Amino acid sequence: MSDKWNRKADVVVLGMGAAGCAAAIAATDAGASVILLEKMPEGREGGNTRISGGIWYNSLDPNGMAVYLRSLCGPYALPEGIVQVWAEETYKNTEWLESLGVTPGVHADYKPEYPELPGAEFYGGYLGVKGEMGQQLLWKALSAAVRDRGVEVLLDTPAKELVTDSDGVVTGVVASSGGQPLRVEARRGVVLATGGFENNPEMVRDYLRLPGSPVWGSPAGTGDGIKMAQKAGADLWHMDNMMATLGLAADGFEAGMYVMFIFSQGFICVGNDGRRPHNEIPPQGHGHGLIEGDYELFQRRPLHVVFDEAARLAGPISPPKEILPVGWNLLMEGYEWSVDNSAEIEKGWIQKGDTPAELAEKLGTDPDALEASVASWNEACAAGHDPLGRPEPTLTPLETPPYYGFTSAPLLGWTNGGPRRNEKAQVLDPFGEVIARLYAAGTVSSTYSWCKDGGFHIGDALAFGRVAGRNAAAEPPL
Repeated sequence: MSDKWNRKADVVVLGMGAAGCAAAIAATDAGASVILLEKMPEGREGGNTRISGGIWYNSLDPNGMAVYLRSLCGPYALPEGIVQVWAEETYKNTEWLESLGVTPGVHADYKPEYPELPGAEFYGGYLGVKGEMGQQLLWKALSAAVRDRGVEVLLDTPAKELVTDSDGVVTGVVASSGGQPLRVEARRGVVLATGGFENNPEMVRDYLRLPGSPVWGSPAGTGDGIKMAQKAGADLWHMDNMMATLGLAADGFEAGMYVMFIFSQGFICVGNDGRRPHNEIPPQGHGHGLIEGDYELFQRRPLHVVFDEAARLAGPISPPKEILPVGWNLLMEGYEWSVDNSAEIEKGWIQKGDTPAELAEKLGTDPDALEASVASWNEACAAGHDPLGRPEPTLTPLETPPYYGFTSAPLLGWTNGGPRRNEKAQVLDPFGEVIARLYAAGTVSSTYSWCKDGGFHIGDALAFGRVAGRNAAAEPPL
């Protein structure tokens, strides 16, 4: 049977984002030989890690952060073993990165996004490479550490299927290289670090109920690892959890454009009925907002975003690289949003109307209702009080025509669900049994069942990437 494999290694890692790099490094440092298969070609590899903020959170105390994670889970409690390992391993992230030659630094003065929850006081803000955000800095450091260890990295080699024996034990991977099948034996284990499913429209529709949402990040996240795990018998967990935000589709580009009104707060959001459904800027974290007393997914459905000429002239509604150097189109495609938003209006990404009613016709919402919503908003701004609870400093009227708008479907940042795993990063079947020699880390199987704070995704990927790599390397060889 030995001639059925084209390549052999102790551990095979699928994906070259933070989780995959951490797994490859940890397995190699534990004495295992490693082959890393990356779906994307050179220059496009690295998943969402490459184009993210590259920030990991600073844990001030592991026991305290365990309390915070339990609070953030709300009614969707995690197994206690996972909570404990997450808290212990994320606490070690900074020291581990320093061992790779990374120089950490504090990035700005970020406070916990859910300050009222128990344990929030142990959240120490953002850490980044030399204190900087984005710019591919963390991914470059991690990928360099992988290559420095002599790990065999095969780019443009997407994994297609897990190979199992008659007992269901995972023994390797079938991938595609140069249009030909590539069979790679894993003598000790396989680590799934293939990212989420945000770029799989069918899965997004079925699990998130968001048909037609553009995607913020890497086009690589198409749910491959989740499907491979399912075929091997994996159970799934928190498939409906995600992060979505305001953004718009961008014709001619692989990803959508992130929108954030940082130069002017003069905007409102309305539904298809032309009415404001809720406060547009509630207390919120990464993907959730405090709405009617409970944290809900936010933004969770399509909305029309409306602003006026004053907001257009205040500055770009998509943050420039100098302020937020993240995102696929910004970092990988090199797209620079126009300073006054005029180029995007010209492209048809943003609609324009001389009146709210005219704009409503172009957005496909009710003209009379939008007219009334704008008028009601302006009255609230004049009174200094919004009945829906918008913070007073953000009450900027829309009274300077023309008016502008776009539909936020919304923009899907990343997904959190995938194959269920335990505290050892072992993938589980629907009966809670381990699928032997199969591990998962990163957003293919994120820890987070509900709310998450800034730097949590990178922190989780680094932590459980190491756990998966170490434990896979410790398996007895086949």
